[in-house]
Amino acid sequence: MQAANLLLRFLLELAALGGFATLAWSSTEGFWRYLSTFSALVMVMALWGVFAVPDDPSRSGNAPVAVSGQIRLVLELAILFGGALAYHLVGFSLTATVLALLIVAHYALSLQRITWLLQQ
Repeated sequence: MQAANLLLRFLLELAALGGFATLAWSSTEGFWRYLSTFSALVMVMALWGVFAVPDDPSRSGNAPVAVSGQIRLVLELAILFGGALAYHLVGFSLTATVLALLIVAHYALSLQRITWLLQQ
């Protein structure tokens, strides 16, 4: 994968985390606001980091919980587009649209990785 596309993927991951955190923050008040935001971030980061395809060249190659390529692809799409949806739900529709378009662009540039994932 090209270095620029890997950077884009990393930034998309951060943006998705921001979407989930923004939704959690805006959905609660007081102490629960902090707890729900922290919990949302930890859950999404855990899903992203723990479930992996062994020897994925775009990651460290380690897979704490090994999953098939199809499951990993669905997980990635759910988290990234879920972050975009979260922005939309809190009223940041332009941010959500731009994020969704960047996700599509990233995966369009990642056809070799998608093929690899689907074969695992």
